[in-house]
Amino acid sequence: MNTPKRRLLLIRGLGHSGTTILDLALGAHSQITGLGEAVRLLEKPSPGDSHRGPAQLREHLRHQRRCTCGQIAAQCPVWGPVLEWLPEHDDLELSVKLRRLLDALAESGAGASGDAPHWVVDSYQDDLQLQNLKAPDLEIRILHLTRDVRSWVHSRSRDGRRHGRWLPGLVPLLRWCRVNACQDRSLQRCGKPVLRIGYEQLALSPKQTLRRICEWLDIAWEEKMLVPIKHSSSHILSGNRMRFDAQKSSSIQYDYSWMQSPSGLAQFCLLIPWISHLNRRLVYPSAD
Repeated sequence: MNTPKRRLLLIRGLGHSGTTILDLALGAHSQITGLGEAVRLLEKPSPGDSHRGPAQLREHLRHQRRCTCGQIAAQCPVWGPVLEWLPEHDDLELSVKLRRLLDALAESGAGASGDAPHWVVDSYQDDLQLQNLKAPDLEIRILHLTRDVRSWVHSRSRDGRRHGRWLPGLVPLLRWCRVNACQDRSLQRCGKPVLRIGYEQLALSPKQTLRRICEWLDIAWEEKMLVPIKHSSSHILSGNRMRFDAQKSSSIQYDYSWMQSPSGLAQFCLLIPWISHLNRRLVYPSAD
């Protein structure tokens, strides 16, 4: 009898674009388990990264940090055995370590749902390896999540505005353009199925957008996805700290603050055809 393929869903996009809340919302579905920035934890830490979370979770931090399943990392049925196994196997390829994590998930029972498809979600935005992974036993699909350039630049330039910096939105604007354009080109070349989702679509029309994602994944829509913190069965150790904020994680909400501020650089930049087209195509894909 053939072993069924494992299904891996990658959430990719620029940081601070809603990947954590989407990961949590998807993890509330009975046929999906979110693992947060799993690849970030599986990658071998560099020598100068001993003070960072991924390296420390291989040591003392795993006895302190809590997983979103409610257990301390070392006691989590998914991450506990993997974090204990990693230090002696860090030189293995990422694909091998990923399979060890998926094995731990299956052994924990979290990924078991009979004959129904079960998706596992990774939301580490900086990873460029898994989307190019060729593995017959893995079905890989990608959600490309992008936030409107005006909203993202406004959010990321707050520190600059507080310190009175000249053109505080310039660096964030250039970063939005560079990273999103590079990711878009990379995803077009990877050969995997890609669904483009705008953060504005997700936050302003969560039910419609999550229904669209479920249909794309060939699974039934479940209402509890709209209340992530209450129903999520994810195992997230690395990601935005909002995953432990009951108020922010209780529902999918939109930050309208950029609309109430004076017109900034990001709003004027839409007069540049290339930026306007990229923003429209990635954030509002139905518009083209």
